[in-house]
Amino acid sequence: MEETLVKTMPDKEKARSILRMAETTLEMIQTIDRSRFPSHVAKEYYDVVRELMSVLLLLDGYKTIGEGAHKKIIEYLGAHYPQFDRSEISLIDNLRIMRHKITYDGFFVKENYIERELKSILTVIGKLQRLAASKL
Repeated sequence: MEETLVKTMPDKEKARSILRMAETTLEMIQTIDRSRFPSHVAKEYYDVVRELMSVLLLLDGYKTIGEGAHKKIIEYLGAHYPQFDRSEISLIDNLRIMRHKITYDGFFVKENYIERELKSILTVIGKLQRLAASKL
C-alpha cells in the first residue's frame, strides 16, 4: 500500500501553482453547460478535488506516484484530515471511480447527478481550499 506514497520536501511553490490551476479549472467549469455536458463537469470537479488534495500532500511533504495514486491520496486525506467525514471521503472516491469510467469506458453521467451532488462537491472543495490556504 505504501508504494504509491513518497516522502518529499514540502514544496510551497509547486503547491501555489497547483492551487492556481484548481482555481482556473473552477472558473472554467462555470462556463460549461451542466445539462448538456454533465460527464465533463463531473470529471472537471474531480480534477479540482484531486489537485487540491495534491496541494495538501505537497505541503505535508508527500506525493503519490504510480498505479493507485489517486486512491492513495484519498486514503491519505481520510486518515490525516478528520475535517472530512466518511460521506465526504466516499463522495470523493465515487467521483474518482466515475472519472475513471468517463475517461476509459465512455461512461455518461446522468444530468441530475451534478444537481444532486453539487452542494456536497462544493463543500468538499471549499474545505480543501481553506486547508490549503491555512498551510500556505
